Amino acid sequence: MDIPVFLVTGFLDGGKTNFINGILEDGFAREEKTLLICCEEGEEEYNPKALDNVTVVTIEDESELTCSQLKAWEKEYAPKQVLIEYNGMWQMERLYRDVLPANWVLYQIMTFVEASTFETYAKNMGQIMMEKISNADLLVFNRCTPELKAALRKRNLRMVNRRADIYLEDESGSEDYNNGDVCPFDLDQALIDIPDEDYGVWYVDVMDYPDRWAGKEVHMKLLMCHSKKYPGTHCPGRFAMVCCENDVQFLGLVAKGVGLKDYQNRDWVEVTARMAVEKHLAYKGKGPVMHILSIKPCEKPAQDVVNF
Repeated sequence: MDIPVFLVTGFLDGGKTNFINGILEDGFAREEKTLLICCEEGEEEYNPKALDNVTVVTIEDESELTCSQLKAWEKEYAPKQVLIEYNGMWQMERLYRDVLPANWVLYQIMTFVEASTFETYAKNMGQIMMEKISNADLLVFNRCTPELKAALRKRNLRMVNRRADIYLEDESGSEDYNNGDVCPFDLDQALIDIPDEDYGVWYVDVMDYPDRWAGKEVHMKLLMCHSKKYPGTHCPGRFAMVCCENDVQFLGLVAKGVGLKDYQNRDWVEVTARMAVEKHLAYKGKGPVMHILSIKPCEKPAQDVVNF
């Protein structure tokens, strides 16, 4: 019989235990026997009033978390579902590959981050942080100030994980990370200049909300790219370091117009383009397309890799 597994991960003070208490108190485990595996003990404790149908077991060392141990608990406690409060310092790949029994099905990954510590963790432990964010189905940043919300939105976490529900939470409650009603650029300008350092912000916005950019004229510096996968397709863009040095991605857009084929891959060009929304194989449907109005060579920007 398959057993659904709900994985709650993140770093210390991220709010994992509070979240678990909340869902248990809301009746998550009232009907089904639940096994709660605690891999990290923080300052908060589980609410005993919510544990009447829950068995709590503790793992103090990563080496103790093995497939055979999980199967032994399954036999002993016969859970119908499993919650795992996972240690944020442990790699998740080992859990997927070696630990979870075949009949333990990972249903949802929920990652919690204390907002003021995010930049420090991203800088010093980028790969570990990236893994938690890129695999999440739900991503919550706790204790957000207005300044932290603005910084996190500018960071463009959508480039790391485009499927997750992302929320920025302060004392008044949760706020959707996308906040799509607010465009980060002034759309009333006749020509919208995209500064070098803001290309990533623009890229995410135009990919998420292409319709509001349709018909707008934009100006920016780009690195030329001619697609190998889609011959004849030009897709200039920029390289971006999304979370850490090991996660550099090329963010390009389909472009049409005269002059594009005159430039080689990795040539720097300054373009003015009118945006449109069109079907293209590269998008597997509709997406933003740049219709080039003017193009000319330019010097490489001082910061050629975009940072989020």
